[in-house]
Amino acid sequence: MTQTTYKAAVEQLKKYSYHYYVLDDPITTDEEYDILYHAVVAYEQEHPNEILSDSPTQRVGDQPQDKFDKAPHLSRMWSLEDLFNREELETWVNRITKSYGDVQFYCEPKFDGASLNLIYDNGILTQAITRGDGSNGEDVTQNAKTIQSIPLTIDYQERIEIRGEVVIFKEDFEKINEERLKSGENLFANPRNAAAGSLRQLDTRITASRRLVFMPYGIGVNSLEIKNLSQRMEWVYALGFRNPHMTHLCEKADEIETFYHEMRVERDNFAMLLDGMVIKVDSIAVQDELGYTVKNPRWAAAYKFPAIEKLTTLKEVILQVGRSGVVTPVAIVEPVSIEGVVVERSTLHNFDEIERKDIRLGDKVIILRSGDVIPKIVKVITAERDGSEQVIARPKQCPVCDSELLDEGALIKCQNLSCEARVVNSIIYFASKQCLNIDGLGDKIVEALHNCGLVKEVSDLFTLTMEQLLALEGFKEKKSRNLIDAIRAVKGCDCWRFINALGIEHIGEVASKSLCGAFGTAFDTASREEILALDGFGGEMVESLLEFVRVNQDKIERLRTLLAPVAPMKRVAVENPFKDKTVVVTGAMSVPRDAIKAILEELGAKVASSVSKKTHFVIYGDDAGSKYDKAVELGVPLLTESEFRANLSSFSDGTATAQGSGVHPKNSLFD
Repeated sequence: MTQTTYKAAVEQLKKYSYHYYVLDDPITTDEEYDILYHAVVAYEQEHPNEILSDSPTQRVGDQPQDKFDKAPHLSRMWSLEDLFNREELETWVNRITKSYGDVQFYCEPKFDGASLNLIYDNGILTQAITRGDGSNGEDVTQNAKTIQSIPLTIDYQERIEIRGEVVIFKEDFEKINEERLKSGENLFANPRNAAAGSLRQLDTRITASRRLVFMPYGIGVNSLEIKNLSQRMEWVYALGFRNPHMTHLCEKADEIETFYHEMRVERDNFAMLLDGMVIKVDSIAVQDELGYTVKNPRWAAAYKFPAIEKLTTLKEVILQVGRSGVVTPVAIVEPVSIEGVVVERSTLHNFDEIERKDIRLGDKVIILRSGDVIPKIVKVITAERDGSEQVIARPKQCPVCDSELLDEGALIKCQNLSCEARVVNSIIYFASKQCLNIDGLGDKIVEALHNCGLVKEVSDLFTLTMEQLLALEGFKEKKSRNLIDAIRAVKGCDCWRFINALGIEHIGEVASKSLCGAFGTAFDTASREEILALDGFGGEMVESLLEFVRVNQDKIERLRTLLAPVAPMKRVAVENPFKDKTVVVTGAMSVPRDAIKAILEELGAKVASSVSKKTHFVIYGDDAGSKYDKAVELGVPLLTESEFRANLSSFSDGTATAQGSGVHPKNSLFD
């Protein structure tokens, strides 16, 4: 790569990022981006003095900062006057139009996040400062540079402040909280807190890992000659910043009120949270004449949406059992109206979450509701406790069938195959392609058979008759005969398919094959110690298997009698590079991956579903994704499909060393 092609590559990467992060319209694949990105990295490593300041490689710092320095804004960042109803809106509008006549008002979404002031000098981002007290904030420049929707350079050479809100997408917020829950960290109460907390991370790599978004809403110090705010904002968007799109010029209070209600309707369709609509006088000259109070600009106001958080009391906790058997606690609260909807129930997620938040019966709690999202408890008011509150106990028996529950902390599950709450789902899984692959027994057919009372549990499938099926609506003779034949055809199935079809928590295809290889069809008689001795079996897997056997022993025996599963023949594979090795197959191949897995198993390899330090090889195709990245992170050797096939040829010719491309670095910018 030459200096010229390096500069062109940087511009191309910036274009890719702009389309991905600003326009939400990707114009290339992750793979193509990664190839170009690493070519740029390689050039910069060889020519450190030529690194461009706006190169994508400069967005993430290497070393955490010790602290944030205080920094002054070039011009004050004002707070806004709040309006809460039509009467207050009309009073505010009339105060302006009384003196200035029929002015226009620029209306835009009010995003709920953390305010940030960007300072550009000579077209280069030189400083990013949090709002702070309006006059001074914290210098978070390095963190701001990790936010892909903030341009590092703009096509404007004068000094300028561009103000906006740093927000986080609602779906990304949920993912962050899921990760924090798994790692035992406190959850963010809402996306606003997540955005603010992410922006103020001392380690820029943490900020970069969270998909923060900058939404511009105004301009501070500038030397622009553009006379209207609406035109200035269009100019800002043209510099490479995100456009919220739902903006509008209004002339009177009635028009503002109409647009406000339109935005309320669209509120839940936004990817990020809104807490109102901002109204600003469009004319810059009129803004200057109106000036400021001690706290607020007289030319701008925030027309707030109704609150989506309310205080109520937790009265009771009931248990719901899903179709997969997972037991979910649901809070019954004192009815409270949120945005015109009476809320009486709230999700509690799981019992680990209840314990983490120390939620008790009788607690005063804050309920959050956003659109059609299920209301949830975001905070417990512990200061209001009087000692009468009761700890919520973890359940031991299923509330539907009274069977023993599998308790794994965040997950509590009923594994009873006959439980009314999960029986339909267990039959669907039993018949699915990765299990017994019963042709013609899809979801709707299973539901129909269950609803009419013919199939109340898995074993009932094998007692179905032609007469019973022909009596059902939609079942003709050919369809009925095909289904009966398909069910009968699974008799004598492979042992591992039988175990996999039972739907035991944590026991999938790989584990099922290990159990069959070690114990044959008598897997349910193995002891805890014997199962633990199997490669890849941890404590959770073993406890889940043993609990399943305790609850379903008679059903396992009945199904084993009906199906007569066949244990695998013991075969000794010839010596080859994959014998006794753990291999993961990922990505799109030229043939079905199952075919490659079958070849590997013939060679004596163990085909695993996830990558770990114990993995010997990862064979990958197109769109390999996270398993590829994990292999890179752990230093696991990687083989393309063609390299795998070459190895098959090489050891058949007497060579016994797996030759691959080694570890390929892969940037996970878009993952």
